[in-house]
Formats: sequence, C-alpha cells, structure tokens
Amino acid sequence: MQYARARELIDALHREDPAGEELAYADSVERWVKQLYPEADDVLLLAARCQHLQRWSLPRTSFPDGKAGYLSWRRRLYVVQADKAAELLRQAGLQDEEIAAVRQWVSKSDLRKGNPGTQALEDGAVLTFFTNQLEVEKLTDHDKLDRSKLVDIVRKTWGKVSPKGQEAIRNLDLDETLKGLVNEALAA
Repeated sequence: MQYARARELIDALHREDPAGEELAYADSVERWVKQLYPEADDVLLLAARCQHLQRWSLPRTSFPDGKAGYLSWRRRLYVVQADKAAELLRQAGLQDEEIAAVRQWVSKSDLRKGNPGTQALEDGAVLTFFTNQLEVEKLTDHDKLDRSKLVDIVRKTWGKVSPKGQEAIRNLDLDETLKGLVNEALAA
C-alpha cells in the first residue's frame, strides 16, 4: 500500500537526523493530530509526520541572526520540507492531489487562511511543543531568554492554535512553571 510505503520513506529520513529527535517529534505530532482530529485520513497523518522532515539539513545558523533571519529561515525550511515530502509521496505512488495537499499543509502557506489540514498540523506541532519541547529552564539557560520573551513566545504560539488545540493545551498536565507562563501569556 502506498501510505505504508510513504511512511517507511519518511521515517527512514527521520532516522538520519544526527540529533536523533525527528522520529520522536513525528510520532508526537501524528499522535496529537489523531487525538484532536479522529477523522484524520492517511494523507493528513503522513503530512503530520513530515512536519519537521530533515529540519536538521537547513540549520538556523545558515541564516542571519535576529527576527528577520529567523523568519527567512523558517519560510525556507517549510518549502524545503514540503518539497521533500512531495518527492517521497510521489516515490511511494500517492496521487497528485494527495501530494499537493501535503505540500500545501507542510509549507504552511495557508495557515492564516483557515485550511483545516494546515491547522491540524499546526495544532499537532504546538501541542508537541508544549508537551515535549517547552522547558523553561532549558530555554532560559540555552537561549538566554528572559521570562517576558518566553511569555511573548507562548502568546504568539497560542494565537496559531485552533480552539480545539487551545482546549487541549488547557487540559495538559503542565508543571507549575509552565502553567504560570501560559496563564501570564493569556493575560497579556
């Protein structure tokens, strides 16, 4: 079956991640998409697995420092990931319209336009961020971020999530530091 083959190809690339994090990330995003959107089809679940496809291949350090450099890197990364996902899905034998949908969702080119597939991926990614990646102590030590910057990150991230995703975040069993950060962001 094409979907199983596509998953094998995607996960083979995830296993190439030098940091060994992409496969766990893909599992988490897919799990959240399944939980929030039980009607999700195989194509959407494959797209969820492509959310950070070969992210390591385009390091943030290859772009200028600062917000403009970060945004430029992120936009380029979305396109690179979407193109790689399309290549793998084509290789697995998926239909052109399925490939086009995954490319659109992974590129996030229509996130603000209310595309349900793009929103499902964003919800899965944000919930993965909240449950697996948002470690206040690590962020403040490693990235030299102060609390106000973290509050701003959480506030902006919250705005990208659907009401369904926001409800899921509210129901997370976050530690007290993270709960405080979320509450402060929502009050801002």
